[in-house]
Amino acid sequence: MTTLQDRPATALLVIDVQNDVMAEAWNPAPVIANIVDLVDRARAAGTPLVWVQHNDEGLPLGSREWEYVPELVRAEGEPVVHKTFGDAFEGTGLEEILAGSGVGRLVVAGAETDMCIRSTIHGALARGYDVTLVGDAHTAGDKSEWGAPPVEQVIAHTNLYWQFQRAPGRTAAVVETEAVDFSA
Repeated sequence: MTTLQDRPATALLVIDVQNDVMAEAWNPAPVIANIVDLVDRARAAGTPLVWVQHNDEGLPLGSREWEYVPELVRAEGEPVVHKTFGDAFEGTGLEEILAGSGVGRLVVAGAETDMCIRSTIHGALARGYDVTLVGDAHTAGDKSEWGAPPVEQVIAHTNLYWQFQRAPGRTAAVVETEAVDFSA
């Protein structure tokens, strides 16, 4: 149960599914398909949807590389959070957007598993949110040349440890796309 008072709603947070990010990502097609399914189901359930979009030197604001992949189109009125740090809460209005919709539980999907996904799910839990990571709807690029394990192992490890993550009054979970329940 979230520690945030009077915030019973759930939101789907879609992080950095941008052209350049996904061009370098492991297994992008099934991950994107799963996120499209989550977006469609969230909209059908009336669940708030928040888009997160990173920009920096490699992803310049407004560039083709910075844009979301064409399979994912933000609907009118769905907020977008522009960020320059890994944690989508840092230096953005994400908290205000979620508070305005009474959100205390997040369902998270997107990229990069080992950077922005991890930073944001930890940041959310530390801020009082319940956080569900969609285990088959996140990915990353290969960073093995810098000593990281293969992407499949990064994803598996993140899914493994997040299902056991806990904090007082908050929950963490990992579920597959088909098991996400936006009515809860």
